[in-house]
This record gives sequence, C-alpha cells and structure tokens, in this order.
Amino acid sequence: MASCSATSAPSLCSLLKLNCRVSSARQNFLLPPLSVSRKPILSPPSLSFAFKKIPGIAPRRFSESEAPEVEAEPVPESEPAQIVESSIEVPKREEVFAVVVIGSRQYIVFPGRFIHTQRLKGATVDDKIILNKVLLVGTKTSTYIGKPVVPNAAVHAVIEEQGLNKKVTVFKYKKKKKYRRNIGHRQPNTRIRITGITGYQDSPAVTLDSL
Repeated sequence: MASCSATSAPSLCSLLKLNCRVSSARQNFLLPPLSVSRKPILSPPSLSFAFKKIPGIAPRRFSESEAPEVEAEPVPESEPAQIVESSIEVPKREEVFAVVVIGSRQYIVFPGRFIHTQRLKGATVDDKIILNKVLLVGTKTSTYIGKPVVPNAAVHAVIEEQGLNKKVTVFKYKKKKKYRRNIGHRQPNTRIRITGITGYQDSPAVTLDSL
C-alpha cells in the first residue's frame, strides 16, 4: 500500500501542474480547449427525371414531311372606324364687358358669368331683370363712355339664388366692467347671371385712333 501511494503521488502532482494553476488569492480552473468538428456543407442534390417506358407501345417520331399540321382559326377582319365630322359650331362668346351700378356699388360684368350683389328687394329666383345704370361699355375695338350713363345701354340678367355672405364675428369688450359680447352676422346677398349687354351701339364710341 505504501509503494502504491508513493508512486501515484508524483503522477497526480504532475497532472495537477499541467491542468490547474493554484494562487494564494483564489483558484482558477483552466479547462482544456474544446475541439469543434465542422460538418462539410453538402451541395443540393441534382434533379434528374426518368421517363418510364410502357411495354408494347413505341414512341412515334415524325419526320419533317409528316409533321402534324395545326389549323389556325381565321381572325375576323375588323371594319375600319368611320370618322364622323361634327358640323355643329359652338357660338363664340361676345367679347364685351360693362360697368354697372347696383345699389351703391359698381360691378364689372361679362355675358355668361355671375356676380354676387346686395340683396335685391322683392326679387325671386328665375326672375329676369334689366340694369339701366351702365357707366361704361367696352369691346375689343372701341369703348363707350357714359356722361354719367351710356344712353340706351342695358344689362340683362337672371336671378339664380338668394343667399347669405360668410359669417362676420363682432366682439365687444369693456375693460374693468366684465362686459363681453360675441355677435355673428351674415349679410344677405343675391347671385345674378348676366345674359347679355345691349343698346350701346347707338351711342358715340371712343377708339384708339381718335385719341
């Protein structure tokens, strides 16, 4: 027993010296490095197709002269589109404008357009009206100036809608009196569409050559 212990002691100490490191502060154990075995990367298997032969039936092969003919269906020919020229001519708008007085304001009007004016009393929708206070009429070549009104000139219009303007906020405030008032107001208006300007041709015109 003494001989076995004497021979095993140095071998145990040699193993401890190789695998362990003992210090006075603390003991750290160093493990032997692990060997990682990497598996080889396999390439994807190649696909192969095999046709199974049916016994007793031989595959038929066609020569160039005996190739099967495929009949194509005839495509119906489309008829050429007929171009129809429209003979309807759109009438050109008369290039004329006028300055007219409605209430206490002056407006520039054009035939075919609409304007918003002050509320016209006693007028209803689809009523036809004639405005006689025409201060000026202008065309592409000449101008008719009134003194103060162009004689026999008239602007024809149709009433389309009786509405209200956008809301206006009126705020009243008095300091040190605890007085505050917030009031809203919408002014009534009338939308009219101008249909034509007539009667100005008889009055004297002012052209660029005469100036």
